[in-house]
Amino acid sequence: MIGCVVAGVGVAAGAFGAHMLKTILEPPMLAAYDTATRYQMYHAFGMVLVGMAVRIYDDRRLAKAGWLFATGMILFCGSLYGIALAGLKWLGPITPVGGLTFITGWGLLGWRVWRGMSQGEKSL
Repeated sequence: MIGCVVAGVGVAAGAFGAHMLKTILEPPMLAAYDTATRYQMYHAFGMVLVGMAVRIYDDRRLAKAGWLFATGMILFCGSLYGIALAGLKWLGPITPVGGLTFITGWGLLGWRVWRGMSQGEKSL
């Protein structure tokens, strides 16, 4: 459910950027904003995938990957939104921490699904 909400917000953010910010932001800041919206959407879909995997594998530990995606969106996307919209350049060092959080979430999701499959459970 949270992934669906975040995806909806991502669509709205993308539309806002494409229609309202194009004439306001400098190209590098618009590119940072666009990156934030794209990664928000990727990881919103990842959260939906995690929710499905939790049900398929009946493994609540998979939910940790979804929470890592949510944390990564706050750190990665949030820092890029802050830089692009408010000029908060000091947020720059936070962006890679969010990226590492995304990577950790994908690794955890892959690991848990692989472990489930190797134990004879259903595959996605």
